Amino acid sequence: MTDTRPVGILDSGFGGLSVARAVAELLPQENLVYAADCGFAPWGDRTDDFILERTHALVSHLLRKDVKAIVIACNTATAVCAESLRAELSMPVVGIEPAVLPGARTTRTGIIGVMATTKTLASAKYRHLKSIAPKEVRIIDCPCPGLMDCVEAGEFRTPHTMALLREYVEPLVEAGADTLVLGCTHYPFLSDAIRLTAGPGIRLIDPAPAVARQLKRRLDEPGLLNDTKKAPARIFCTTDANEARERILRLLWTDNAVLQKLDGSVRP
Repeated sequence: MTDTRPVGILDSGFGGLSVARAVAELLPQENLVYAADCGFAPWGDRTDDFILERTHALVSHLLRKDVKAIVIACNTATAVCAESLRAELSMPVVGIEPAVLPGARTTRTGIIGVMATTKTLASAKYRHLKSIAPKEVRIIDCPCPGLMDCVEAGEFRTPHTMALLREYVEPLVEAGADTLVLGCTHYPFLSDAIRLTAGPGIRLIDPAPAVARQLKRRLDEPGLLNDTKKAPARIFCTTDANEARERILRLLWTDNAVLQKLDGSVRP
């Protein structure tokens, strides 16, 4: 038995493409619909009510596309919305969270840095993750305002981006951190620049592959995997779609990706 309905993936912007990429690598036959909210991004410093409203708007769009599962490819939205969405929807809902525990297992110095949005670092979910981490591991919170905007603009190694990374990363390294947890789905696209800033020996923890594995488990249990040999469809849409955003999409995905417009007035 096979289920060819698409998997829906959502994020405030294009950062969730790092998760979509991991899903496509692990589950290459799955059809994907990616919904972003570039017209209302970033979400990292917004109120819970705003994030709930915009997440539900994207979910409503994905449900109209007859998705069989939803991946919340946004740490901030997962912290705010995942629990309520799981209660509302009769389908798998997979979220993402900062990989604090894998980071704690990886460090050799006993010090890790968690790079994330202010909202994620202030969330109850993140506080819980810290509370169950080994007590001997020091966890340094590092809010990184502006980095998401750099990725959305396709500025991966510009002077402005590198200046921000020096501001955020160098204090972590000076404090002894040898492992950096990428707690925002935009940050993996800055991995090379982060390594350049941090120097040799730094370990970066990207939770996207773990999200893809969890999605596979959630699809496999009820028989929702797509095992056809037909070439998969990959659909990308966002609020405030334009040529500039399509160029960024092609930088982050493939040079033939097409960006469709998602009506920003959509409400849950």
